[in-house]
Amino acid sequence: MSLGKNENFLKNLKYDLPASIVVFLVAVPLCLGIALASGAPLFSGIIAGIIGGIVVGALSGSQLGVSGPAAGLAVIVLTAINELGSFEIFLMAVVLGGVFQLLLGYAKAGIIGYYFPSSVIKGMLSGIGIIIILKQIPHAFGYDKDYEGSLAFASADGHNTLSQLYYMFEAVSPGAITITLVSLGILILWEQKFIKKIKLFQIIQGPLLVVALGIFFSLFFQNIPGFALQADQMVKIPVPETIGGFFAQFTFPDFSQITNSAVWITGITIAVVASLETLLCLEATDKLDPYKRVSPANQELKAQGVGNILSGLIGGLPITQVIVRSSTNIQSGGRTKMSAIFHGIILLGCAMAIPVVLNLIPLASLAAILFMVGYKLAKPALFKQMYQLGNRHFVPFMVTILGIVFTDLLMGIGIGLAVAIFYILYNNYKKPFLFESEKHIIGGDTIRLALAEDVTFINKASIQRTLSQIPNGAKVIIDASKSINIDQDVVEIIEEFKTNAKYRAIELQLIEFHSVDIKDQAKEVEHALNNNLISSNSKVQTVPI
Repeated sequence: MSLGKNENFLKNLKYDLPASIVVFLVAVPLCLGIALASGAPLFSGIIAGIIGGIVVGALSGSQLGVSGPAAGLAVIVLTAINELGSFEIFLMAVVLGGVFQLLLGYAKAGIIGYYFPSSVIKGMLSGIGIIIILKQIPHAFGYDKDYEGSLAFASADGHNTLSQLYYMFEAVSPGAITITLVSLGILILWEQKFIKKIKLFQIIQGPLLVVALGIFFSLFFQNIPGFALQADQMVKIPVPETIGGFFAQFTFPDFSQITNSAVWITGITIAVVASLETLLCLEATDKLDPYKRVSPANQELKAQGVGNILSGLIGGLPITQVIVRSSTNIQSGGRTKMSAIFHGIILLGCAMAIPVVLNLIPLASLAAILFMVGYKLAKPALFKQMYQLGNRHFVPFMVTILGIVFTDLLMGIGIGLAVAIFYILYNNYKKPFLFESEKHIIGGDTIRLALAEDVTFINKASIQRTLSQIPNGAKVIIDASKSINIDQDVVEIIEEFKTNAKYRAIELQLIEFHSVDIKDQAKEVEHALNNNLISSNSKVQTVPI
């Protein structure tokens, strides 16, 4: 498979199309739930999902990221609509927010994302995985008071993530539980190696079968007392009676409010929060990418800006890249950005043509799918791996998880980042000396990158940028002979560069990584890196770190 800029998307269609369908199924209730929590028209969430898929997907440089309305903005949207006085005025703020994001992209503000250590990013992924599981348990039992897509600890009904696990027993639905158990059984079966070897089951995705059976059960249970599902236990997409009714759901901003200072403040707030969420999700999605491709952050901000401008112009919610949909895309086998684009096209087509069919999908079926997504994000093996890395990585990892579970996404990440910075400052205090990297060129055709004595996650941005600028077919030597300590974040960047180098015909040699004090967890990485060589004779210029 080619991974260059001119990647042939068509030959990956057999991977991208099934993945896009699964992402679509997950996205529908999330779009509706976030719109409901935001106090906005339900269709505004669908609009944001469509634009996030088609427009942002096409303009983005991320191959696997999926954009749409974000739960992290729900409170901001709800407050802004109430304070500004109408949804139309709020849409003007969304348009301005998109303009600000576009300017941030041209100002190259995307570099901010590189300053978040991997322990915090992995903590974010695991924390979201745990939140997904905890939030979907009530839906699996038939208790649907909290909206789909919620990531905050506090719920709209006055309860919280943990208390809802108690109150759900007051509304247990045998029908919902049956659908959940059957769906989980199918999804677990589909993960088994012997199933994956059967060609028929390679074509028919487990989540698609789960949704089809969910619709069957929802119809079958209608006449069975005690098992019949209620309206709030199903997907609820608006159903227009005519094509004119469909287009009547679009709303336009109140341009007369462009001079309103409150609108500008709201627009700036949306731009800052949406950009931060997007950059964090972009970094996390790249971590999950099996091909370790590096997405251009500034291009992503520009794509998000255009998406938010269009979303605001036709009545949609603010858009960000969303880790739940992005991770679902990756776990469903998506290979290129076409899976995100296809999911937006499918969302548009189904919203226009078959909303009645979509409203037959039980939330319990989608809960089972999201259980699997959550488990893969928060696998026990990851906790073990982070523990073995030592307190410097494990503590920020766990603090980020607990912060996300007991507050919300951005607050949890902020707490985790503060703890990570404390460890960096503490380690720098213990080693109060400085060493400058030097650049060398050997024989006129080899790039030599000499690392400093102490390389931390603060150096991620420059190292990542340098490695991404190395031309295909180059010879590269990374010299760690003078290094005393290399942070795990940098080790992972080099490991990812090693994987990506195979597809870029880059000859990579690493010097004296065995002497670097990166603790026992790096020994296996060192061995793998030191054995990676690919021949090439291309001449290039020195690129400094």
